Amino acid sequence: QVQLVESGGGLAQVGDSLRLSCAASGGTFTRYTMGWFRQAPGAEREFVAGITKTTGVTRYADSVRGRFTISKDNGKNTVYLQVNSLKPDDTAVYYCAARNLPWISFDNKGYEYWGQGTQVTVSS
Repeated sequence: QVQLVESGGGLAQVGDSLRLSCAASGGTFTRYTMGWFRQAPGAEREFVAGITKTTGVTRYADSVRGRFTISKDNGKNTVYLQVNSLKPDDTAVYYCAARNLPWISFDNKGYEYWGQGTQVTVSS
């Protein structure tokens, strides 16, 4: 069973960039398709980005496409989310998730494993 630990969140200004990391342990990293989700206060958890385990195909939510980039380093068992041009609406807890199936799910119910989340706050 894989364990996921996110890091890299914090307080940012509008237009700033952050790089979120998700380190995986306890499992074979290349077995998992990875996703990033976020949850703002009072809102449901929403899909942000995903990357498949074999081909590295990526998918993004419309709200972040062109500003966020998901990538992974299999040698470091880590998936990243580069977040650029931050907006106040990006304020949320960002979660890393993993699933065994080879395609990306846009539904949080499609992921078996979750990290504890990292807070991103964007101040104007």
